[in-house]
Amino acid sequence: MSEKYHPVSISLHWLMLLLIVAVYACIELRELYPKGSDPREALKQWHFMLGLLVGILVVLRLYWRLTIRSPAIQPPPSAVQSKVAGLMHALLYLLMLGLPLAGWLILSAAGKPVPFFSFSLPPLISENRELAGMIKEWHESIGKAGYGLIGLHALSALWHHYVKRDNTLKRMLPGKP
Repeated sequence: MSEKYHPVSISLHWLMLLLIVAVYACIELRELYPKGSDPREALKQWHFMLGLLVGILVVLRLYWRLTIRSPAIQPPPSAVQSKVAGLMHALLYLLMLGLPLAGWLILSAAGKPVPFFSFSLPPLISENRELAGMIKEWHESIGKAGYGLIGLHALSALWHHYVKRDNTLKRMLPGKP
């Protein structure tokens, strides 16, 4: 078995990191502009479109993860570490699936168009402004928790690399084994 993830897995991982950074950057940077301004609206549109792209790619990534075996961590982690890592990955996948879906539901319930580059996606539910507000609160809270989850994921990879000195990080880095 290879010491590294398949190149498709590695590519999807790092592409999704870049997309997630862009999604977060768009929503944070919009605050620099006044409400209703063209730059603010453009950043919101990019936040929506890139977020939906994350949601689509995570489905592909999940399929790939379930069909291609992951390389073993050497030396093997403890059972507790494996369970914590599994929980972390499950939470990250829920974040990458749930937030785009929630965003689509917010726009649908608010009666707004759902932009996806040159397409407009159909609403998932009928207009309900109160429900849109409730989902938006959830979306924002989970999105803020995502900063911590993503940071913890990155710190864990660095801890494995520099403290545990195992191959956890090396398995996901581009390049030769």
